[in-house]
Parts: sequence; C-alpha cells; structure tokens
Amino acid sequence: MVTAEELAARREVMQGSADLQALLAHLRERARPLLERLPVIPDHKAILTTDGGFCPEDGTALTFDPWSPTDHRCPRCGKTWRGERHDWSWVRLQHLWLAERAAHLAALAALGGGNDRPAGARAREILNAYAQRYWSYPNRDNVLGPSRLFYSTYFESLWTCNYVAAATLLRASDQLDEATARGVNQVAEEAATLIGEYDEGFSNRQTWNNAALAAVAVWFEDEDLAQRVIEGDTGLIVHLMRGYGRDGMWYEGENYHLFALRGMLTGAGWARLAGVDFTQDDRFAARLHAALRATALTALPDYTYPARKDSRFGVSLAQPAYVELWEIGLARLGTRDTGNGKRDDLPGWLSALYTQAEPPRQELLESYLHDAPVSRVPCPVSRSKLSWWSLLEMLPALPESDVPWEPQSVLLEGQGVAVLRRNGRYVSVECGPYGGGHGHPDRLQLTLYADGVYWLPDPGTGSYVAHDLFWYRSTLAHNAPRLNGESQSPGNATCVCFDDRGDWAWVCGRFDKVTRLVMTGPQYVVDITVLGAKDETMLELPWHIAGRGGLETTGRWVDDELRDEFATRVQRFIPDGPGPVVLAHVQEHAQFTTHLLFDGHLLQAEGPGLPDQHDRAPFYLVRVQGRNARIITVIETHTGNPVIRAVRTRGDTVEVETATGTDRHRFGTAEWVIERHGEPSITLRGQRDAMPPFVPLLEIDAPTPVAAPAFRVGTPPPLDGSLDGFDLAEPLGLGLEDQYRRSEDAYPGPDDLSAVAHAAWDESALYLAVEITKPDLVLRAADAPPLRLDNEPDDIHSDGLQVYLAPAAGPDGGGGGSHDGAAPVGYLIVPNQAAHTVRARPTSDTRASPPPTGQVRGGWRRTAAGYCVTIAIPWPAGVYPHAGARVRFDLIVNEMLPGRMRRVGQLVWSGGGGWLWLRGDRQDPARFGILELVG
Repeated sequence: MVTAEELAARREVMQGSADLQALLAHLRERARPLLERLPVIPDHKAILTTDGGFCPEDGTALTFDPWSPTDHRCPRCGKTWRGERHDWSWVRLQHLWLAERAAHLAALAALGGGNDRPAGARAREILNAYAQRYWSYPNRDNVLGPSRLFYSTYFESLWTCNYVAAATLLRASDQLDEATARGVNQVAEEAATLIGEYDEGFSNRQTWNNAALAAVAVWFEDEDLAQRVIEGDTGLIVHLMRGYGRDGMWYEGENYHLFALRGMLTGAGWARLAGVDFTQDDRFAARLHAALRATALTALPDYTYPARKDSRFGVSLAQPAYVELWEIGLARLGTRDTGNGKRDDLPGWLSALYTQAEPPRQELLESYLHDAPVSRVPCPVSRSKLSWWSLLEMLPALPESDVPWEPQSVLLEGQGVAVLRRNGRYVSVECGPYGGGHGHPDRLQLTLYADGVYWLPDPGTGSYVAHDLFWYRSTLAHNAPRLNGESQSPGNATCVCFDDRGDWAWVCGRFDKVTRLVMTGPQYVVDITVLGAKDETMLELPWHIAGRGGLETTGRWVDDELRDEFATRVQRFIPDGPGPVVLAHVQEHAQFTTHLLFDGHLLQAEGPGLPDQHDRAPFYLVRVQGRNARIITVIETHTGNPVIRAVRTRGDTVEVETATGTDRHRFGTAEWVIERHGEPSITLRGQRDAMPPFVPLLEIDAPTPVAAPAFRVGTPPPLDGSLDGFDLAEPLGLGLEDQYRRSEDAYPGPDDLSAVAHAAWDESALYLAVEITKPDLVLRAADAPPLRLDNEPDDIHSDGLQVYLAPAAGPDGGGGGSHDGAAPVGYLIVPNQAAHTVRARPTSDTRASPPPTGQVRGGWRRTAAGYCVTIAIPWPAGVYPHAGARVRFDLIVNEMLPGRMRRVGQLVWSGGGGWLWLRGDRQDPARFGILELVG
C-alpha cells in the first residue's frame, strides 16, 4: 500500500532501526516454509456448518494448520479428525491465510535485499493460482452476502485487501509481470462486482467492504469508485464519523471496534493513495485518535477487553493483531494532545502491553493469520514479531512515554459505559445504546474486577452457530435487571449521573422502568436497583459470581422453577430469619462478599458457563415484586479480613458498619451523599445532559400497508390442495420484483416463481389457499437428517410457506388494541413429500404468551405449474374475528433449487425486496399487511 518512492525511503529508514531489522528477520523466517514448497491452494469454497471445524467430542475449535488440509487436530483432547465438513471450515482460513501470505511475501521482496526476490516469485504464483481458479468457485449457498471463496462478503473483502496489496507491492517494486497483472485485473474486477453490490450500511463488515473496494479503486485508478467508497453515504468517512462515536468507541462494542478499526486503517491507507489523507484533516485525525484510545480506556486491569455485546470472552489486548493497530495508528498520527492538557498516552499504553501485560495466548483472527498455526502456549508480544504491515509503516522505535500508563475512571458518553477505577478495582455499568444487531439485552449490566479476579463478568458471546448463543444473548446470562421474567427489549439506556471524586465515585443509569445506582468507595461498592412502574411488576436481578462459595446466612433451599430452557437445578432460599442475605465466594487468594437487602426471593440455578468453558455454572437471581420495589447490594472484595460488619437500610439511607465506624449513604437519582463519622460529608452529583432523540431532517411517511380481503365461509374448505371452498374474487398476488428477497441472483421472473393466494375465515380459523408457480419443486423430507448449517430451522431450506398473524391496531382491529397488545404468531409450513399433508412449527420469533393453541392443518398437491397448499391456522390470542375486523398478516413463499444447500430466495406479500440473508424464519411485524375480514 505504498508507492515505489515510498518503498525506497522505507528501506533507508529500516537500515537505521534495530526493531525493523529484527522484524524483517522474523518475516524471512516465517516465509521460509512458503519458499520451500507451494502451500495447498483449495479448489473449493468455504461452507458454514455448526459442526465443521469443531471437535465432535468436546466442541473445541480445531487447530487451523495451513499445511494440513484433511487432518484437523483438537488442541483440547489431542485427537485428529477428518471429514468434509471440517475441510469446509479449514478452507475459509486457508484462503485468507494464502492472500495474507502473498502480501507478506511481496512486502519481503519489496523491502528486503536481492536474496528476497524468490519471495516475490512465490507471491506471483499465489496470485496466478487464484486468477486461474477464481471463476470456478461458485457464488452460492452463502450466509451473508455474495461470495465465491467464502460464505460471506466481508471474508471476500478481507481476502481482496491482501490480494490487491500483494499485487500493488510487486508492481511498485517492479516485480509484477504482465501476465500476472492481467490475472489480478480479472480477479479484482470480479471481486469488486461481488462486494460492491452488497452494501451493509453501518456494519463493521462494511468497513472492510469499503477497504477492499478502495484497494481495487487504487489498483485500477478508478476515481469514481474511490469517491463512492471513501466519501459515499456508507463510505469510509461516514463510517469513521458515525460508526465511531465522539468517545471513539465503535457502536457494536470492543470486539467489533477492533475488527472495524483494522478495516478502517486499511481503508484509510488506500484512501491516501487515492488522494484523501485522513491524517491531514483535523476532524478525521481526531476521531481516528479517539478510536485508537477507546479500548485502552475500557480495558480490564488484566489487559483483556470486557466482553460487551457480541465479544469474545477473555481476549487479551496484547494480541499481536491488536498491538499492530496501535503501532500503525501511532506511526500515522504521531502523538497528540488528548484534550486535558496532556500529551498522547498511546506510547505509554503500548509500552504497558509490551512490558506489563501477561503474555497472551494468541487468538485465531480472520483478519490476522500471520502466526498460524497458533500455539496454545502464551507467548510474549514484541515489535519484532508483528506482520508485514508493520514492516511497511511502524515507527523505527517506540517513543518514550512521558508517564506510565495509569487508566482513570471514565464515562464514554457515546457508548454509555461508565468505568469506575480505584487501586486495581474496575467497576462498570452499561447505560448507553443497545448496539445494533450485535447488541445484548444487558442494559445496566454491572461488571466488577478486583484483586486479580473477574468477579462479575460480562460473558460476551460464544459461537454464532451453537445453540447456547441464545443464552449469551439473554438478560438472564448477565448481571443486569429484567422485568416479568423476560429478556429486555432492544432499546437504549441513559446515563443520568456520573461523578468521580477520587476515593468515592458513582454512576446512575436508567433503562425502561429500572434505575441502577452504583457507588464505589475505598473499601466497598454499593449497588441499588430501583423499579418505578405504574403496575405491579416483577423485577429480577441475576448475579453471576466467579469462584466457589455459597450463603453465609442460615436457612434452607427448596425446589423451585425458572422459566428458561437453559436454567436447571432451580432452588429457592428460605432464610431462618429476617435481615440481609450474605453470599461469599472465594477464588485463588481473594474473596467476594455481598450483602443483599430485598423484600422477595433468592433463587439459585445452573446455566451455561462462560464461553469455551464447557462446564455449567451456578448463578443467583434476586426476585422482587411491586411497583416501587428495590434491591440493595453491598459488595466487598478483599484478600485479608473483611471490613464490613453489618448493613442496614433506613428509608433512602444505607448504613454500612465497618471496623472503623458507620458510613451512611443517602441516595437519590440526582445525588449521592456519604456521611462518615468525624469527616465532612461528600456529595456526588455529575448530572448528565439528556441526549436529544434523533430527529431526521426529512420526515418520510410510512408506506401504506398492503391490504386484501378474507371472505367468511359457512363451511370450512376441504383443505386438500384444491381451491374448493375458497372465494377467488380478490386474490393476494406475489409476483413482483419488489416482493422478492434475493440471495446471489436476482428475481427470476413470474414464470419461474410467483404465487396467488386466497383467504377465507370463520370464528375458529383463517384459511389460506396458496398456488405457487415453480417448475422445480424441492421439498425437504420430514425425516431428513439434520443439515447442521446454523441456528436457523432446517425447513427454511425447502419450498414452502411462512405465515404470520397478529391483532391489528385501532378500534376496528380484531384485538381492539395497540400492536403491543398481543405478540404476533408465525408458522413455518412445508408440504410433506411422501403424502398430501403439511407440517408446521411456530417460527422462532413467535413470542406469544400464552403460546399458540391448536394445530395448523392442511394439505397440498402438485399442479401443472407448480404446487398448491391449503391450510387452516387457528386465530392467535388477541384476535376476535368478526365481520369488519382487521388482522395484521403476512405471507412468504420460500424458494429452494436443486443442487443447493441453502434456499435461494423468498416472495413476500407485504413487499420490500432486499436481501434474504440472516432472516431465517422471522419477519418484522412492522412490515405486516392487513387482512380485512369480510362477512
């Protein structure tokens, strides 16, 4: 990603740098096996499955070894596994590793000496191998966007960035022949076509898509493409200024912050070659600098990042991939004023990672495979062991830091995370935005790290294709409040107050009907969770505490229930007498003691442990009921004797009796007052300005929902796959391009896929007859073996239907109430191949309470143009059918083709078009149309 002139200048810089010379030697050593033999270049694409790449016995991810395409070793049990599905998983990383190695070899050839020219020859071989094969990889069976080599577009973008970087380095160093250049042209053009048609908006993945397209734009000197991906509506500049908040944190949390930051720095490098230098614009440079600092500000004391939202758990920020980001950022931006009169602390942060952080166990990251196969043995990070990118851009020496790295308490306003630090203790509260598709229902989550133990962790997320994903994406898996036994609805919390006075600090956050106040002092933490509801409401607060322990309060446990598929061995505690309930846990040398004051019940249960820890783990849950209920918790962590002797409450005052006296805490939502014997009182305030709600510049009226009649019948239709018993006067049509949700290919046209539906009703059910035009019928058998592709139902990968019903709003609606009055009900319906019956199951977004009663019944038959399905769907709760009623409704026709593993498209009655990926069997209720019940 440099010009010929810059390469020459870089060689001179390298001559005077011990660090860069050591890095060059390291890269030569890493390249040696590549020069000895050409790596395996796969001749098939990657395919996502739930079991491919995981040990069948213990579920551990198999080691990626680029030199072992068919034998895959489990690092946990030591066994070696073979099989097609493991090979499909290996291929994903192999393609990425090969493109990265091509860039590695090209950088070595461009910046090394004459003895390194064979590295350029090997890089050309890899480029040519893909040029010859690229069109043989099919663009189908993808999960998230078009792709030939992979199953998601952003992987194609990662690969393209390195592929084009390799070619660019060879061209700049005069080591690219015409034949190879022609091959690169063809691959780059096709890759850009695939990537360019799938715009993911403000996703971390789109940052990489933009970076890849910027690379292609520079390669072809395409000014129009460069302007689009740099300055367009979802281009790099908008991603930088909107994706990263004013506090510098990416809106999807630390894990995706780091992933997107690598993509942003990569894209910014290409943008500079296209004439847009982010470092020369004060706004862009300041935001990049804030992005570089953000994860350092929220880092845990052990230099791991908190696993907020969809993050991996326990990942060290001393990973070489992450250290390289700060090295590149520092080289580009230099040291800057942080806004508080101090110079940049990035050198101090980097120095701490090199000298103070525990040697990390390297993680396998798709964007950084430099050290594959990675060892499970922790290895110190070093400037001399980074990747080819650092050889191009890293400073010759790390600048001296003015002061040692000492993070302070901080509120990241845009992210809404408040971090309270003191003497190695870390307390944080989540009181900000949800975080988009990677957000978790964990508003007001309390995190605590102290005395070297992560006592109250945020679990983050495990595998996206494992069933326990639904646990980690639930409120119950977090130290966060929930209401009426349900996970929090997506929404934003608010930081009401934040104040730090050294020894004493506090934060007050609010979400929905719950306010959480957390105060930290020299010896303990006070946590108060308050409910403010108009109606009787159940407030529950889970506690996931590290270590082993139990109750110090005397009493007994009795069996109880907790409505959650992952919770087992549920018990309720009955204390022998009134007063606080005291819990104590121990881990290694440290102890965690908590005093719980509440008017309700304490439950204990078991759930999945932290991700990648295969044992189940106990957790507690405090349950209270009322309109103004509250839970008061005082937490003490220590390595010696505890200092708290008793905890009492008197109205809005909490009294904490210690060995040196009694501390009184008077709390409210605007201030917290601490009164200690013989000392002046301390008042914590720090009220924050409320963030104004987003108001668009242009108000666009919502589209009018599509509507159609359903005719009353005196006798139910026979439901035998014929149209008998249905009024055919006003059918529902599905056959327009804007009703088609596509995957890799566009709408084939009504002759290949279309449908006409007829609706009828009586007091017991809605009746549908759906005639589908589709020459090739592909039905999944009811007894077919599981596909094990992902967490979606297998039956979506079949020809069939999805039907949704819900009460309509307003006085004419069947439910007579708002959309929130009753949850929608959906069904996934597939004709049974061996009979004329159908099978149906509730869709995964059906949350009706009580659950739907009655069975969907019906039949089907082949027709000259395709097939016809007739079904009866019982009315869901909240719908009261009568002439003149209106019911919210939608109908989807799934399309499957021969030879595919995944469905190819959908027709949607309510319209909208767009992309098929990640929709599963779900449909947004806001898109539903209306059925008008005609008498």
